[in-house]
Amino acid sequence: MATKHEEIGLTNDDVLKMYETMLMARRVDERMWLLNRAGKIPFVISCQGQEAAQVGAAFALDNTKDYIAPYYRDIGVVLHFGMTPKELMLSAFAKAEDPNSGGRQMPGHFGQKSNRIITGSSPVTTQLPHAVGVALAGKMKQKDFITFTTLGEGSSNQGDFHEGMNFAGVHKLPVIIMVENNKYAISVPVERQLACKNVSDRAIGYGMPGVTIDGNDPIEVYKHVKEAADRARRGEGPSLIETVSERMTAHSSDDDHRQYRSADELAAQKSTDPILTFGAYLKENNIMTDEIEKEINERIMLIVNEATDYAEEAPYAKPEDAMKYVYAEEGGDE
Repeated sequence: MATKHEEIGLTNDDVLKMYETMLMARRVDERMWLLNRAGKIPFVISCQGQEAAQVGAAFALDNTKDYIAPYYRDIGVVLHFGMTPKELMLSAFAKAEDPNSGGRQMPGHFGQKSNRIITGSSPVTTQLPHAVGVALAGKMKQKDFITFTTLGEGSSNQGDFHEGMNFAGVHKLPVIIMVENNKYAISVPVERQLACKNVSDRAIGYGMPGVTIDGNDPIEVYKHVKEAADRARRGEGPSLIETVSERMTAHSSDDDHRQYRSADELAAQKSTDPILTFGAYLKENNIMTDEIEKEINERIMLIVNEATDYAEEAPYAKPEDAMKYVYAEEGGDE
């Protein structure tokens, strides 16, 4: 009898790799929190609890040609698209070698031309019209790629969301909009953000399909994002996908979620931790043993340790480089 992942075309190696990427995202994130609390890096905005949604979606895309416009929590997405733990740590330490901004932006402001990661900005949701614009350019030039963008459910109340959705729907653009609903917009619970039951209920108003799914199940996320990607590649237009999961940390390292979340709520969400639940699925289906799990974790921790040490010792940008990449330089790159 076929397992759940085999039924949708995933192999045992595929789901084991998904688990590894999820675990890498978690371990990088955990290390950043330790560095922040030690006073070594200034800021963390966490992916913990959302790794399944991020990695399940990313694996359903083609990371050799598709474009992504991630939001600030998407460590799992950018890892699959080629950003390395070392590069993420360089960003956290704001070092000169940070590929996202040369140390100019806070962590989570992803952008890397070589891996088709569209540069993000601090105002939330601006990445959605950017992704829609790239999809429009691809359609006009008859290029073989789709775009994928993510945002939080709080961001779905911004004007950029509605304008981007409407434009994508009218022009039937090859773009997937995925809302990672973690139930809180900083401290505002979802029931005080939405008048409708689901963010996906809004899709019909923009002429596209919308679905709300379990964001703690990477296989379920993969299935729906793959269907949306296939649809977009066939020229059938955009899709809205809402993944529901837990934000296992405070909004950021500058926030204390104990001020607005009960101790019972924080304790209960541990039962849906996607690292634990997906690991259990792999063991139940004899894909991962305790020995394999130990080997994966040790290998990942070695990479995280090396990335941390490298980034901590790497040089900061020179003061005279503050205006670099702001104005065109004579004889240099524009």
